[in-house]
Amino acid sequence: MPASASHGQHPLRGIALAVAAMACFATLDTTTKWVAAGMHVMMALALRYAVQALITTAVVLPGRGWQVWRTQHLGLHVLRGLLLLSVSVLAFISLRHLPMGDFTAIVLLTPVVVTLVAARMLGDSVSWQRKLLVVVGFGGTLLILRPGADDFQWLMLLPFLLVLINAAFQLLTSRMTRTESPMTMQLYTAWSGAIIPALMLPWIWEPVANPALWGGIVATALLASVGHYLFTLAFKHAPVATVMPFNYTQIGFAVLGGWLAFDQMPDTLSWLGMALIAACGATSAWLTQREQQAKRYHSVLDEQSSVLPS
Repeated sequence: MPASASHGQHPLRGIALAVAAMACFATLDTTTKWVAAGMHVMMALALRYAVQALITTAVVLPGRGWQVWRTQHLGLHVLRGLLLLSVSVLAFISLRHLPMGDFTAIVLLTPVVVTLVAARMLGDSVSWQRKLLVVVGFGGTLLILRPGADDFQWLMLLPFLLVLINAAFQLLTSRMTRTESPMTMQLYTAWSGAIIPALMLPWIWEPVANPALWGGIVATALLASVGHYLFTLAFKHAPVATVMPFNYTQIGFAVLGGWLAFDQMPDTLSWLGMALIAACGATSAWLTQREQQAKRYHSVLDEQSSVLPS
């Protein structure tokens, strides 16, 4: 993300906005876990994305007009929507089988995986520190899931698949932001997520026994919209490297939500696994900042050497 004049001026405000976004995301997952217990996954997602798409359209169209729909990469927008929908489906199913804190900690491995995969795709050498972070983070997930334990289920491995698909989604997003408007991307993603599962509704529709579930669907759409907006604002007040480590406050909010809503508390090994994953994520953000500073430093040296008399 390019630096702006506001970067560094209000770092505490940026951190506060990021933490507030993490609270929204944790509350979103808590609400999702509750909704998933009482409604078909695709039915819930069709309704959630429909509400989210309508909110996004109502906010974007008045200011940007119909030209916001113009794109030369419709296929990539649909692919991005499918990837995000797949992430949402896996999140719904995973939250049925995992406590809130455990699920959130595993999903937050995504930035570490994204950095590693992006370096490979660009042909850059991957440092031993990056490789070690992936190994330690994977070890943290094993402490949480504990394959071989009596209460282990294979469905508990779905968050690993979620991390991989989420990494693909983020890498595609990074590529598309070079040519596409963020608002255009947001619109197509929201409507892709709404239309695709909506096509299945005639076959999956079922009566909703608890009317409060309708409120839960609206709440998930609002929490997702507000959370992403706050997270975007955070980068206007603080650099990426300052904001990213505070993403891991989401684990704490998730544990709190799991305790309040479902009476779930991590045991000692799960706490240790969460701590390892959070430490890996924070260290990855620090390494990224250091690498970017080194690139800027060498760029300045190259510019200076190019203007010196030979």
